Amino acid sequence: MTVRMLRAAGRAPVTWKNGGGTVREIATGPEGAGADTFDWRVSLADVTDDGPFSVFPGVERILTVVEGAGMDLVVGGEHHIVDEPLWPHGFPGDLPTEGFLLAGPVVNLNVMYRRARTRAETAVLCGTVRLLPPQGGAVLAVSLDDGAELEGTDVRLDRYDAVLAAGASPGVLRTMGQAALITFSAV
Repeated sequence: MTVRMLRAAGRAPVTWKNGGGTVREIATGPEGAGADTFDWRVSLADVTDDGPFSVFPGVERILTVVEGAGMDLVVGGEHHIVDEPLWPHGFPGDLPTEGFLLAGPVVNLNVMYRRARTRAETAVLCGTVRLLPPQGGAVLAVSLDDGAELEGTDVRLDRYDAVLAAGASPGVLRTMGQAALITFSAV
């Protein structure tokens, strides 16, 4: 079993691939992989202006608005209103996409994965859940509020802290608010 704590403090903002904003990377698989070599990547994006999204050939994206009123996403010419907070919304990362803010800046939790190598599922939950990485995969839990913990341990997650597990289950995650649970499995 491999378990890593990924603290929000110290995550440096990095310029988007297209230069249009900033992102704070939470985790990638494999660890340390770049924008062109990851199997999967999870990050928080600060969106302060309308504009195009970076294009990622062969990549699926799941966007969850975690702060702010939401966005109108135009994906391949088709409008998708993403105005439900904490509701994961999937779309192809290789289609031209533009985002238009509905009422001011947002923070988006972005999950990206290469469809030929990986599958990802994202859920937002409140309460308790056993973290179960699939065979050959991983599970990532990101606290969206202050206060989540792994039962029976001294591991406590504050806002945007995360825990990444592969192999066996690290235990039960108990949230005091909400958390995003992302499960990665090999194709």
